[in-house]
Amino acid sequence: NYEQHEVVVNDARNGVSATLEKQGFQLVDDDIESLNINFFDNDVVLHNYYPLCADRVKESVGARAVYAFDHNIRSAVGKKSKKMITGGQQVQGPAHAVHGDYTLTSAPERLLQLSKPPGKNDTIRSLIGEGSSLIPPSEVEQISNGGRFAIINLWRSIVPEPVEMNPLALCDASRVNPDDLVVFEVHYEDRIGENYFAKYNPNHNWWFYPKMNRSEALLIKQWDSEGGLARTKGDQPDASFPEAPCTFSFHSAFKEPSTPDEAPDRWSMEVRCIALF
Repeated sequence: NYEQHEVVVNDARNGVSATLEKQGFQLVDDDIESLNINFFDNDVVLHNYYPLCADRVKESVGARAVYAFDHNIRSAVGKKSKKMITGGQQVQGPAHAVHGDYTLTSAPERLLQLSKPPGKNDTIRSLIGEGSSLIPPSEVEQISNGGRFAIINLWRSIVPEPVEMNPLALCDASRVNPDDLVVFEVHYEDRIGENYFAKYNPNHNWWFYPKMNRSEALLIKQWDSEGGLARTKGDQPDASFPEAPCTFSFHSAFKEPSTPDEAPDRWSMEVRCIALF
């Protein structure tokens, strides 16, 4: 069951320099207008857009390797009309619940899964084939022996109109405590994942970027194995380790009170990438 709380969501364009390392999110210039990518064709997204996302994340975080491995398109209108992506899945609605995409358990488990042949539910199955793996097993073994990995979403609007309806709110990772975390299981056909939901905490600090357009993208940290919360297995918050990167950022779609009734619907895509350091 969910509880609804009214919170202040601050304008992050107003002199704030949030970073992926400390707050868990970062706005970047990423103009793709001239590329004419058809985001509603799964094959085009996998072959043409995934490499761009992996390169953008790699450039931003300085990882030695980045792999894009999953994506979702979200729209309230698309969800209601049951719009299907060519060769892919159905459009999903904006997620109006505060959450993090991975947990202490599911983040390293997802890394391990990506070093094995893809399952029935894996988006990359059609890209790499049934007998191959996205990440070489030797890379995962290296990470398991003290290396660092991070899961980062690249989120953007995929239509010409700027985002006004159901924009995305992001929580400063440094304001999250271990007691705020609630584990939620996600059951797929071939695996079980975990997300974090959030307990309400008035100390959370929320931000959003008004009217995001297709010339920019949001990088959102979903997990970082070097984060303080991650390294202490959830015993201590990131704020206890000011020199370390943060672990993840809670996020959620929200209803922005000043949004005009006639505002166009949000059509967004998030691409999940895994970075190896």
